[in-house]
Amino acid sequence: MRSAVQHTPPIGADEAAGLAAVVRGPVLLPGQPGHAEESAGFNTLLEHRPALVVGATGAADVAAAVRFAAARRLPVAVQATGHGAAMAADGAVLISTRRMTGLRVAPERGSAHVAAGVRWEQVIHEGAAFGLAPLNGSSPLVGAVSYTLGGGLAVMARTFGYAADHIRSIDVVTADGEIRVVDEEREPELFWGLCGGKGNFGVVTSLEIGLMPVSRLYGGCLSFDGALAPDVLRTWLEWTARVPREMTSSIALVRFPDDPALPVELRGRFVTQVRIAFTGPAPAGEQLVQRLRESGPRLLDTVREMPYTEIASVHGDPTVPYAYHERTAMLGPLDRAAADRLLAHAGPGSGCTLGLVELRHLGGALASPVRHANAVGNRDAAYCLFTVAPGGPRDMGAGPDDLLVDAMAPWATGGRYLNFLDASAGADHVRSAFTPDAYARLAALKERYDPANVFRVNHNIAPQARRSEVPA
Repeated sequence: MRSAVQHTPPIGADEAAGLAAVVRGPVLLPGQPGHAEESAGFNTLLEHRPALVVGATGAADVAAAVRFAAARRLPVAVQATGHGAAMAADGAVLISTRRMTGLRVAPERGSAHVAAGVRWEQVIHEGAAFGLAPLNGSSPLVGAVSYTLGGGLAVMARTFGYAADHIRSIDVVTADGEIRVVDEEREPELFWGLCGGKGNFGVVTSLEIGLMPVSRLYGGCLSFDGALAPDVLRTWLEWTARVPREMTSSIALVRFPDDPALPVELRGRFVTQVRIAFTGPAPAGEQLVQRLRESGPRLLDTVREMPYTEIASVHGDPTVPYAYHERTAMLGPLDRAAADRLLAHAGPGSGCTLGLVELRHLGGALASPVRHANAVGNRDAAYCLFTVAPGGPRDMGAGPDDLLVDAMAPWATGGRYLNFLDASAGADHVRSAFTPDAYARLAALKERYDPANVFRVNHNIAPQARRSEVPA
């Protein structure tokens, strides 16, 4: 896995003590109690070895840590939950935001002010008291801020668009250590780039995000035996061509481990799942889903009218840290030949070893004009391909996930979804998450706000004058 730096002089105890004197959170050097625990993230494939960890409690701690790193020409890494770690933070100053859990819902504004360490489960819970729901992703354990800055492909995405489309304002610490508040009026160009450019321009300490007037939906998961994958996939592809934007769904080929924590119907089996989130009336949702139910007998059928607080049950993402590789590709319209190609590589009898192969249906509000312009790209894609493979060191050759993505190239748009890029992603993969014009604009913005590329422990967008220095 790529790391931030290869060789850096160690930070002395006196230097660390000086920083500790001006921050409220812990300041930890390698070998000190708590350093390893503070550095650990959800995806255990990456083992961070930072030169220093700062457990920030607020924006002032973040600003002090950024100034400390910049003065020593050290890169800055940021971690809330570590679900989407892009690079090992070896030799960096790692700012852990997990203590920054401030959250305030403003029902009169239909919004929430969310600090950098807040997880989606907190926003879901607090918003529900007012009949409001956030544009969270499939796992409520993911950090709300980092997910939103990377675009945010929400469970209700076809109805409401990307989460980044609904950012109202951003509190950010830039490379000069300054705390800024940016929105469409205050530093609008920086606001544009942060909405989709993720962590390239500073450490975001909080966001104001729009909440949706959703308290209930018709949703859940249809689980079929894996042998039915050809019928279910072809039915789903035809069905997605006709559903309204209130219907967001995905189809997944899942190879479940033999884990006692799983429902007995799924344990140790190859399963075809259709995940459903319909924001319209429940009777209309039931009528739409009936065509999918007719694909065959279900192992489990949890699709029903549910309170939004049960949204985690739609995808049933893992809740315990583990090691995994991720791959992604944006796809255009898919025909029968595309379905056959996918099944040949990942369907029954393929010998596929991937834990998850998922197609998410895009379009709807994702392709519509947005409330405010932002950097999120690939809005013309029809589907997003996402794979998860069990972790562990890999040889230089292509894995089964790479082979699958390559096989789907005839239907690919050339784009990728930024939040689904893992630590193996190079500069070309990052560039493909944006339109060419947006990427050039982001590189110019990086040159203005972070010319030394302090914030490079991420899916990096190099400053305009230093693009050749980005690790591939």
